[in-house]
Parts: sequence; C-alpha cells; structure tokens
Amino acid sequence: MGRRTTRHRAQRVLAGGDVRGEVTTLAVEEPLEIRLAGQPFVVTMRTPGDDMDLAAGHLVSEGAVWHRDHLPEICYCTTVSGRAEQDYNTLTVTLSPDIPTPRSARASTMSSACGVCGVDSIDEVRRSTHFPAGPAEPLIDAGVLLALPERLREQQKVFGRTGGVHAAGLFTPAGELLCLREDVGRHNAVDKVVGWALRAGRLPLRDTVLQVSGRASFELVQKTSMAGIPVMAAVSAPSSLAVDLAEDVGVTLIGFSRGDRATVYTHPERIRD
Repeated sequence: MGRRTTRHRAQRVLAGGDVRGEVTTLAVEEPLEIRLAGQPFVVTMRTPGDDMDLAAGHLVSEGAVWHRDHLPEICYCTTVSGRAEQDYNTLTVTLSPDIPTPRSARASTMSSACGVCGVDSIDEVRRSTHFPAGPAEPLIDAGVLLALPERLREQQKVFGRTGGVHAAGLFTPAGELLCLREDVGRHNAVDKVVGWALRAGRLPLRDTVLQVSGRASFELVQKTSMAGIPVMAAVSAPSSLAVDLAEDVGVTLIGFSRGDRATVYTHPERIRD
C-alpha cells in the first residue's frame, strides 16, 4: 500500500552557471508503526510496499519469531485515523499464543539508517539465531557470485527511477533470483526479504546467498544469521564488527563485490574457485 515514488520540482545547476528547471522522481519515505497485541512496538521509517514482509522480517531479526505459524495475522489498522493516506502506515501483528510478546523497550522511532536503534545495552544488540550455520562447505561458484550485483541492479525498478533506495536480493547458488526488495533503509530491505521467506514458510534459508546494494554492517550480518542464510555479499565495504560477527556465527561475508572482483572476509570455503 502507498506510493513508492513521488514527483517534485527542482532546479539543475550546470557548470558554467546554467540553471534548468525539471521535475524529479523521489523515493517515498514514511513512518510505519508496528503494533503487537494492539500496543505500539516500533516505528520505522521506510518506503511503502511489502509492509507485512517488513514487520515479519523485523520480528525474525529480533528473535521473536522463526516460523510462519508464529504470525497468524498481520493487517493494516484502517480505523486509526480515518484518513486513507495514514491508515496504511500502521500495522497490527498478532502472535501465536505460545510465543511471548517481545518487551517494548525498543518502542521508539527507527530512522531509515538504523537497524539496532533503541536497545538498552550492548548485550541486547547481538541476538541468538534459531538457525545456527552448518559446516562451511562449497556452495556457490565464484563466477556466479561475481555476477550477482549486476543481476540485482537489473531488477531494481525503484532505484532505476529515483537513484535513492537500497536493495536486497536472495539468490540460489545457481544465481536464480528468489526475492528482491527495495527500501530507503538498508536494514528494511533485508527485513522485507526475510519476512517474505518467513511468511512463505521458507525459513531457514539454507543454500541461499543474500546480495545487498550497500555496505555490510553489523546489523545486516545479524539479520542474515537470524534467517539461516550462509552467505552474504555486499557491493561496498564491511565494518570491523560485521566481520567479527560473521566469523563467530559462521556466515561467509563478502565485500566489494563488483563484477570483476570481490573480497571474502570470512569462511571462504563456501566459494568455489
């Protein structure tokens, strides 16, 4: 629900002092409030679309759910404001009775750049996955791995129109695209992919590769581990904490994946020469 792009008047300034008026296409950024049992849980800034996947993936990343039966219902709160443009910015999530409701210490606003905002302490940043990594055995050919950024880019429709969103794509070891999601937030794009998998009953995502359009941060590696994905590749650099976490949880982490080269930081055994 909601627009993913919008039009806006602007001026283009060129070398030599030339100024031209134009109409540009922008990626939409709006708040989404996620409620659990009718109570506010978190507000995140996101690009509208695939909101139910986003809510489901966020709960997987929190360690709150790990099976589709844990989420019997996700729906928009269409009576919140009586204004259609606002009603689709609030989701209510119902958890199965056997799943404890996560405490709402993080019921704050997360920006589109934040994946672990609002935690009480550093101990709460790191989550324990329900899907520990298996042995680091050969999984994907190097040539297929190097082709993934271009395959991702070819399917980034919102980025193609705006240049202003991130993307996360889930691939098979043969390079087949299973799911692609775009969002102004890097962590949101990954949550949307993971949420799609949860709702489709596909967790854990063994024998898959996650390709992301930006850098490899700590929170993206953690989301990868929480979904049981063994390999994550990014077109830009990883952080030191991302590398440390990937080493500890058994995720193969790749950075600077740009068609003709890539740097494998952890568990290179999954990449065939």
